[in-house]
Amino acid sequence: MTDITVERPADQTERAERSARLLKKRHASEFRFKLYGVFAILVALVVLVSLLTTIISGGYSAFYQTEMQLEVTFTPEKVDPKGDQSEASFKKGNFLSVFKEAVQKTFPDVTGRRDKKAVRALYSPGSYLILREMVMEDPSLVGKTVKVWLPADDVVDMLNKGFIDRNLPETDRPISDKEIAWIEKLEKAGHVEMAFNSRFFTNGNSREPELAGIWAALKGSFLTMVVTLSLTFPVGVAAAIYLEEFAPKNPFTDLIEVNINNLAAVPSIVFGLLGLAVFLGMFNMPRSSPLVGGMVLALMTLPTIIIAARASLKAVPPSIREAALGMGASRWQAVSHHVLPLAMPGILTGTIIGMAQALGETAPLLMIGMVAFIVDPPGGLFSGGLTDAATVLPVQIFLWSDMPERAFVEKTNAAIIVLLSFLVVMNLLAIVLRKKFERRW
Repeated sequence: MTDITVERPADQTERAERSARLLKKRHASEFRFKLYGVFAILVALVVLVSLLTTIISGGYSAFYQTEMQLEVTFTPEKVDPKGDQSEASFKKGNFLSVFKEAVQKTFPDVTGRRDKKAVRALYSPGSYLILREMVMEDPSLVGKTVKVWLPADDVVDMLNKGFIDRNLPETDRPISDKEIAWIEKLEKAGHVEMAFNSRFFTNGNSREPELAGIWAALKGSFLTMVVTLSLTFPVGVAAAIYLEEFAPKNPFTDLIEVNINNLAAVPSIVFGLLGLAVFLGMFNMPRSSPLVGGMVLALMTLPTIIIAARASLKAVPPSIREAALGMGASRWQAVSHHVLPLAMPGILTGTIIGMAQALGETAPLLMIGMVAFIVDPPGGLFSGGLTDAATVLPVQIFLWSDMPERAFVEKTNAAIIVLLSFLVVMNLLAIVLRKKFERRW
């Protein structure tokens, strides 16, 4: 006869209490884990906000600039020595003398060679070149007296924006009391204003901060990205289709897959060394050109696109393939007509993210010489621009960050704002494409 053990009420109470304690402990552990997660998110947000605040507060002022008005007389004998109003004649014109006369007319009481030179230094050293460009664009200005707004020197601009304290002792600031008095005279006459800095978007690089712009770097980045996309997208998608849909499973293909995954983690500067040794050293391709820069970035981006494309192809249900094959389609028809269109949103998302990564790269491009001082932007896409000397926006930021003038600090931050804007737009585009075309099975 089997004995039946009856659990005592005291034991039941003890077990219930132990279960309650364990449950309470698990709940406390879960709550702590949630707190850790929230804390980590808050720390990340604080760091992100601090970074963006630092960049924006240091760079927004570069989007407007101090300009000062001059009454300029374009004397025909000086600006058009040949008298035919041709471009060659304007290039030989003495616009520097025209500029000096205009400044002297504005400050008639300034005498002495040193003071005259100092008062001219309140304006940008490239002011006479701006006057020449104005006449070349509008030859009807020859012989006229017009009021012209010219960019102030970077020191005057920093003073007007409050980055230089006027109350500091004269020995502690880069501008003298006499020069400040001249500026205040212009301000009282209404000849000083803050205007939108369009030159920041239309000029190339310059040694003068007030004339430096990002147009050449933007165009170089565009041409470089065109080359990168033209190489990586077809090659990456084709490689992903072969490896995922057609390649046999053997040690050789396994080795290829492992190497692709490893290449995605290789430091970008290694690809720059590869481009330096192969494209420039062996094939003597043009240094500092968007063509070589795009090829180097293509090598760097290709593993990322292949991995993203394979993941998108793998996400398509096998039933799609089986249905197409069952209806008599060939393997290639099943892939090209059914699998690839369904995987394309994910492939495009991975491509855009890979291109955004390439857009922000600097190290590999430094290795192939795209650190050159570029004033004139490269030519067009079909007019030799791919082989012209060029730079890109991240490299331009790197160059400006090393400049000693205070005005280049705001230029650097402003260029970072533009670059971050492009990156944010590209990532948002990737998210929108994924949400719009994504299908769930």
